[in-house]
Amino acid sequence: MRKIGLDVGDKTVGIAVSDELGYTAQGLMTLERVGIRKDTGKILDLVKEYNCDTIVIGLNKKLDGTDSIQTEKVQEFKTMLENKMRSTGMKDIEIVWQDERFTTVMAERVLIDADVRRKDRKKVIDKQAAVIILQSYLDSQRT
Repeated sequence: MRKIGLDVGDKTVGIAVSDELGYTAQGLMTLERVGIRKDTGKILDLVKEYNCDTIVIGLNKKLDGTDSIQTEKVQEFKTMLENKMRSTGMKDIEIVWQDERFTTVMAERVLIDADVRRKDRKKVIDKQAAVIILQSYLDSQRT
């Protein structure tokens, strides 16, 4: 079964999905945030469409490992996602955290190395960060 990775931000959610064997992560889309209920509904639609059994959410912590303001927002997003899953009969799908410190920096470097223009990088950086989050999770499951 596939896994779906999320880089949850204030304005967008970067989304990546794994191949069916769980070896590689591919960028799927960047979702423009419109409201937590609609956003989580769209995520669950994608979970169904891609037949995912796990949702991997990047958890943004400070460098010292403590929670940040964004950590609390992402935890609220996860809670809403869990509530929607329970109410729609999707309670068997696992939600896991993945450390996302430095993923945006790594994503930016990947895009710079790929010679993507600055203007175009802004459009795909969250999706690329979701790829890094999901790929880190997939790699950790194999070791």
